[in-house]
Amino acid sequence: MNSVSWVEKIGGSALSGWRELHQLLGFASAVFRRLLSPSSYRPLTVEIAVTQIYFTAVQLLGFFIVVSVVFGSLFIGMTLFVIKEIGLTGYIGDFIAGVVVLEMAPIMTTLLIALRSGSAINAEMAVMKANRELDALEAFGVDIANYLFLPRIVAVMVSVVLLSALFAIIVTASGLVFSAIIFDMGFNTYTEIIAKAIEYRYFAIMVIKSAAFGFFITFIPLYYGSRAGYQLTAVPVAVLRGMVNVFIAIIIIEVLSLVARFL
Repeated sequence: MNSVSWVEKIGGSALSGWRELHQLLGFASAVFRRLLSPSSYRPLTVEIAVTQIYFTAVQLLGFFIVVSVVFGSLFIGMTLFVIKEIGLTGYIGDFIAGVVVLEMAPIMTTLLIALRSGSAINAEMAVMKANRELDALEAFGVDIANYLFLPRIVAVMVSVVLLSALFAIIVTASGLVFSAIIFDMGFNTYTEIIAKAIEYRYFAIMVIKSAAFGFFITFIPLYYGSRAGYQLTAVPVAVLRGMVNVFIAIIIIEVLSLVARFL
């Protein structure tokens, strides 16, 4: 009897998880179609998106630059030192192009924005649901997807792409300093190595990857926040569920990008 109950519990959990994933992906598909539709970008939608970019990227800029300089300098300094120790000096350009531009810049930027803006968006939606503000907007005929979802998703996608590019530039510049200290490498030599290693497709991959991160770290908090209960006690539960799934999505996207890159 206990074994049967245990199997039923596992099966019920699996079915519940599958239904939730199916609903999540279905809603994501609907939002993505709106994202690609020019008719979705009305003046109010654009205005809200610009305001959200200010909150997401501009207000974070000072702290982001400090983190990029400190963390990026430590990371690239230690890595270049290890490269010198094991005799792989000829791979400096490949390391910066493959690790810094394609991997480190998008993932670090995504984590910072997810922790700051993703959690805030999740809590905002959950509070609006608990206060029945979402119901009020629907009662007045307001398209919630265009008014609340789309501007925030676009804003975070743009912010992640731009800040990822900034992070890559800052860390690459840090590499110039440390290559001069560790390898006694001149400016012209360093820039020539980087120019040969970085291909145009790397920038396209970074943009696509950053945009994918931006989409899911915004959409998932919006989804779980809008599905919260009407009690205020449901707010932290919705935020927890949303942020846990955000980090699962980040891991999945990162793994898929690595698989696609090395196939």
